[in-house]
Amino acid sequence: MIERRPFNSLGAANHGWLDAKHHFSFAQYYDSTRMGWGALRVWNDDTIAAGSGFPPHPHADMEIITYVRDGAISHEDNLGNKGRTEAGDVQVMSAGTGIRHSEYNYESDTTRIFQIWIVPNRRGDPPSWGAKPFPKDDRSGQFVVLASGEGNEDALPIRADGSVLGATLKAGESVEYSFADARRYGYLVPATGKIEVNGVELEARDGAAIKDETVLRITAIEDAELILVDTAA
Repeated sequence: MIERRPFNSLGAANHGWLDAKHHFSFAQYYDSTRMGWGALRVWNDDTIAAGSGFPPHPHADMEIITYVRDGAISHEDNLGNKGRTEAGDVQVMSAGTGIRHSEYNYESDTTRIFQIWIVPNRRGDPPSWGAKPFPKDDRSGQFVVLASGEGNEDALPIRADGSVLGATLKAGESVEYSFADARRYGYLVPATGKIEVNGVELEARDGAAIKDETVLRITAIEDAELILVDTAA
């Protein structure tokens, strides 16, 4: 089953400095049919104006993965971590027992991110933060694991039964992805480009909620940049 969720059907909140789209219920947006997907709880498509951002605020008991689509985001937290994550790269914050952080776009241009929250499979661990570059050339024609709870040494670690993966395809190219079994939940978003996944067409920034599938065959109708989350129920 693959359910297309068109971009124009997503929840929306425009705060001037922040233009946010919500694939799942978040903040003031509530939809009882979109409370999460497997262990995936949040997928926000955020556009952040230059010189603005999220002031210090707390989190706990959540794995928060930020994929930067355009521009850069600068992180600072109460553990002393500081970092700047650029387009195509990823940062992970394991909120654990509690962390307070800020995220700002200090750039002169707009920053666009996907922020993805996955429910952890354990609690009580101390909080942590990390970031890593993922060159897009390495993802050409194939999925690369960006963040994972499976112990993948090339990916950023998360404390969850899930993975976040990225791929880039040129128009006409195809890629396959196999789930460990049909009980897994998948959520796929083309950051850019138009694609077809198992016969279902997606426009840029649409979501595809996937379950009861073992293999995805994805073909790019246009040059495309893909982000996929694979989680337990």
